[in-house]
Amino acid sequence: MNLNLTGNHLPITPAIRDYVVAKLERVTRHFDHVIDVNVVLAVEKLRHKVEVNLHARGKDIHVEAVEADMYAAIDALADKLDRQVLRHKEKLAVHRHDGAGIKRDVATAEARAAGTPGAADAAGNP
Repeated sequence: MNLNLTGNHLPITPAIRDYVVAKLERVTRHFDHVIDVNVVLAVEKLRHKVEVNLHARGKDIHVEAVEADMYAAIDALADKLDRQVLRHKEKLAVHRHDGAGIKRDVATAEARAAGTPGAADAAGNP
């Protein structure tokens, strides 16, 4: 996972960097196919804004959070991003096979239970 941290009107301190990395580890724990993460931390008067653009295999996810404290904004962003990634992961799991492998395995087991004479009779051969 490539991580790019940017600060607008805010220096990126090692403490903030470590905190963001720790919060983003939750995402990689749920979903391994994260390619690139861009994090933008911004301060506008009394508003602390955090934006994330996450590029994963098959999906780009954008999340932003605005709070009065930077650490609270990072926490809120991590929760939102975690929900979005889990939703994307569930959609991938639903669309993947739709149980086609299960149907094929059941048909193969039934053919084996019937034996080869039943298969020869179905083909029209004595």
